[in-house]
Amino acid sequence: MNTTLKGNGHTLPGEMPDLEFWREHSTISLTPVAAPSILGLYGFAASTFMVAANMAGWYGNDSLTPLVLFPFALAFGGIAQFLSGMWAYRARDGLATAMHGTWGAFWIGYGLYHLLIALTVLPGTSANPVAASAFGFWFVVLAAITWVGTVAASAENTALTLVLGTLAIGATLLAIALLAGLPSIEVIAAYLLLISAVLAFYVASAMMLEGTFKRVVLPVGTRGTPSRPGTVAHHPIQYESGEPGVKIGQ
Repeated sequence: MNTTLKGNGHTLPGEMPDLEFWREHSTISLTPVAAPSILGLYGFAASTFMVAANMAGWYGNDSLTPLVLFPFALAFGGIAQFLSGMWAYRARDGLATAMHGTWGAFWIGYGLYHLLIALTVLPGTSANPVAASAFGFWFVVLAAITWVGTVAASAENTALTLVLGTLAIGATLLAIALLAGLPSIEVIAAYLLLISAVLAFYVASAMMLEGTFKRVVLPVGTRGTPSRPGTVAHHPIQYESGEPGVKIGQ
């Protein structure tokens, strides 16, 4: 099939480019990167699980626990996840950039806040209604952003939609609990966050295993492409190995 190109690389009106022509004449100069969301989702899953388990009353107290939790939340949930969001720019993944960047920044702030609580510089939320109300507003904006991310994720895959959906519900309930002073709602929110953490662990594991085995090992319900175990991902026009950074997304 003959294809005539304009000077800007576009086809003339009414003409469809031949797939093989594009594959043979496309030059890719981007640097391939590993899927950033693997690190981002693991960082989110680990930090959310640890903090939500404390919120649910599984362990800890108001005096020592913040001092123990803050470095883990700051480093793994905060710095690692925020960096994965920045690396998601290279993968041209707007959803991952927004979600990892937003929640990574939150975890950095969370870690610093709890360090100041442990040092008795700032009051904790359990004994100070004013601090609890202010902390609740953190989750108002986090919930709003995560709800939009949930809608966006529904165009990609089912598993990621469930991660962000349970996270959005949990953040919403946590905002209500902190603003209204309802400890029982906070416990419910904690369990939803635990579910989101487990789902995030699953998605990160699925991405890592697919990257190493070069086939689907754990299905995530990818939209538009088969995602059964053993399926080889197929994207017609991209670098043969399909690394993030030379194709849109991860």
